[in-house]
This record gives sequence, structure tokens and C-alpha cells, in this order.
Amino acid sequence: MRTLILVTIFSSWLAHVSAQKSVPLYPGDIPNGKPTPATYNEKPNEWGGTANVSVPTLTPYLLKEGAMHTAVLVIPGGGYSAVVMGHEGEAIAIAFNKIGVAAFVLKYRLPNDSIMVDKTIGPLQDAQSALCMIRKNAKQWNIDPAKVGVIGFSAGGHLASTLGTHFDKPAIKNSDHISLRPDFMVLIYPVITFGTFAHSGSRENLIGRNPAQKLIDLYSNEKQVTAATPPVFLMHAEDDNVVPVQNTLLFYNALIQNKVKGEMHIYANGGHGFGLYNSTTRDYWFDRLKAWMDTNGWLK
Repeated sequence: MRTLILVTIFSSWLAHVSAQKSVPLYPGDIPNGKPTPATYNEKPNEWGGTANVSVPTLTPYLLKEGAMHTAVLVIPGGGYSAVVMGHEGEAIAIAFNKIGVAAFVLKYRLPNDSIMVDKTIGPLQDAQSALCMIRKNAKQWNIDPAKVGVIGFSAGGHLASTLGTHFDKPAIKNSDHISLRPDFMVLIYPVITFGTFAHSGSRENLIGRNPAQKLIDLYSNEKQVTAATPPVFLMHAEDDNVVPVQNTLLFYNALIQNKVKGEMHIYANGGHGFGLYNSTTRDYWFDRLKAWMDTNGWLK
């Protein structure tokens, strides 16, 4: 009975949610969760991320005018040790709003054995749950449930590409049988592989220091691309010394091999983690993304 009351209150709340008001991702118990230690509290880290996230949230940036907008789930980066909610979260959502796309910024749980039974699936559970929430509430949020994509940055790009390639491996209960497949993916300087060109910090944080080869292969998402993978937009800087550009090249090559539509933009310079603005070029990558989305019918 208590659970039913919680769900009823939660559903009523969702119907009246407005932009920039965070919504808890789960109305009751968090799946795969352990009791959070008293010392495990959210806090900012030295480079602007939020560390020790144990309670995931979704922040909607809605468009109230018109009907049936395209929507994008925004997944910030942070090496699976923090969530960069500013220039890879809020700023991105606002940019999408300006081109007529609703956006939802995900603050996901960071993989940690102290708060999760299985840390390797925790972030994916949150991403799949967020996609379900968006589609389930599409009508009151003026969203077309058949036009819901995902954008991810750095380690958030790994989580976004996991969402887009592991949709046939549900990590959550999905009694409503809502599609877990995003309609498109946007991967910005993404972590893709856990092999030779891996970002070692992201890999270790998600699957541990000495993972089995089977787990390395499972989360090397260039190996998980199939003909059913959604269309993808990729962007990276060649001189990225944090996440090697080969991550993007490997994924794009996998798209070609599986005849999946993709578009790739590689800048000569820019480094890593620049968000919307690559200061080394006058080109604005978000304009390239806008044109790609328009070409594919995701903009009005």
C-alpha cells in the first residue's frame, strides 16, 4: 500500500513538472542499491563535477509551446567518478531548447561497491530508467516518444553508447515494455572502448582494476554495434590526450561495418572536455549537430 501511495504521488508530481526542477529517478527503493554510508555525501570535485552521487535525478528542460517535440537525454561526463552538470549538462540542455528540442539532464549514480550490489550495471540502470520515464510521460511533456535520443560526453558518452547498444539487455524491470532503444545517439569526445585505447580511469571505476576479458568486451561498445544500433553523430578532437580519438574512430568503423547511418566530425585541436565551445576553431560543432538532426527529421 505504501508503494502504491508513493507511485500515485510521484505520477501526480510528474504531470506538473516544469523546466529546471529536478525529479527523483525512482519513487521508492533504488534498484541494485545498498544503504548509503553516512560518509558518502554528494560534493563538488576540483574540476566542477559532482562526486559521490547515490540518488539519481532527472532535470527536465521543457518546451511548453507547440506539440510533440523531439527530446534528448543529456548524460554529462566525469570519468565515472563525478557528473559534470554544468557545461556538459545544463548548458547543453539550454542549447537544445533554443533549437526546439526538449532536454533532460541525468545525474546518474556513480559506480561504487559501497552503494551498489553490482556497480557495473548501476549507471546503465539509471540511463534506461530515465529513457523509460521520458517516454512514459511523453504526452504531458509534449514529447514524441518515437523521437527520443541521447547525447553523452566523455564517460557520459560511454554510458550513452551503452544505452544505444545494450538496449536488448535490460538492466531494469520494464513491466510496461517501453522501448529501451534511443532513436539516435550523439557522442561527444566519448569513451567507447575498454581495450587498447581505453580511458583507464573510466574503465577501472566501472568494471574494476582487474576485470575479466568478457566484461572488457561487453563494455567495449564498438564490439556491441549491430544493424539495429540507432543512427549516430560523433565529434572528437584529434589532440585529445585524455580520451584518445581512436575511441570515436573505432565506433564509426563499427557503424560502417554494420551499415548504420553515422556522421563524424574530427577537429585538429580542442583537447578534451570543452563542452559546447572548442576555442581552437571558429566552427561551432552544435551547428553541425543541428543540421544532422534536421536532415534526419528530428527538428520541426
